[in-house]
Amino acid sequence: MPSEKPARRLEDIIENAQAIQRYVAGMDGTAFEKDQKNYDAVERCLERISEAAAKLGDLATSLVPGQPWKEIRALGNRLRHEYDAIREDRLWDIVQVDLPPLCAVCEEALQRLRAQQAKA
Repeated sequence: MPSEKPARRLEDIIENAQAIQRYVAGMDGTAFEKDQKNYDAVERCLERISEAAAKLGDLATSLVPGQPWKEIRALGNRLRHEYDAIREDRLWDIVQVDLPPLCAVCEEALQRLRAQQAKA
């Protein structure tokens, strides 16, 4: 069942994406892989993003079309259950390549949603 709080779920995605960007600022992939505390923090934030996407359910696609929501939701399960098979370089790619545009489109969707709510 989709969340009754879609704005809050979008905020969760944005806040966790921004936290990840702060955690890895100034790092390269090698430094990221060696910094266990930041690596663990990034994993946890990605789990939260995945959970927020799961709570949005099908609403995610209508609020923020064009995103790989199935894969975003699946990432949380992989991080929790297949943690020993996660490739550090792939996680770094997600953080560097996939996350910034996701954050940007979620920010746009949140602005649209708030504008609609203000009119209602």
